[in-house]
Amino acid sequence: MSGTRPRWPDGSDVQVDVRPAVGRYDDFYEVVGVKKPGGGGCWCMSYRDSRVTNEDRPGYMRALCATEPGPGVLAYVDDVVAGWCSIAPRSTYRRLMHSRTIPFVDERDAWVAVCFVVRAGFRKHGLMHHLLAGAVEHARAHGAEVVEGYPADTGPDRVDVISGYVGTVRMFEQAGFERAAETAGVSGGRRRWVMRKELGQQHGQGRAGPAGPG
Repeated sequence: MSGTRPRWPDGSDVQVDVRPAVGRYDDFYEVVGVKKPGGGGCWCMSYRDSRVTNEDRPGYMRALCATEPGPGVLAYVDDVVAGWCSIAPRSTYRRLMHSRTIPFVDERDAWVAVCFVVRAGFRKHGLMHHLLAGAVEHARAHGAEVVEGYPADTGPDRVDVISGYVGTVRMFEQAGFERAAETAGVSGGRRRWVMRKELGQQHGQGRAGPAGPG
């Protein structure tokens, strides 16, 4: 594949895997990192802590990728890294903890799937659905009681790549999430919702071990 841009393979026998980002900083960089020397970019830091400078963001994310539970999950198509989902406890996202537009549903520290990125060449193949499913299982494996997302309510319409980084309500509903609260936030001019999925661990009890698919 050297010299060519990675793309979705031809044929129907395609293997998609979603793996934690721990120990996979180089793959995170391929999907999210800024390639232009001296160029600025989010590095998936906007919700975590936007005060971190552009120069320090690569090191910040490298450190997160070196420790459990890591900052998210990566999707691989036939072992080629193709997509990213940021999934972590809400308490680790400074912007969400101080948000005036996205409400808290209860006092639990929900894990939040806040951002999706799919590489050019792999889009329009449903990879975000795989990323969300993998993000939920990653959160479950680390004792999460509930997972949240704040997608845009696009109805049956498609959403552009820039605005669609938050996902869509329809996508979350197809993954078993339910509307928990309307937010005051928008993406691409569409209202965002707090979507929630309970993972079966009763509030007030100790953390349980990983459960089967919900």
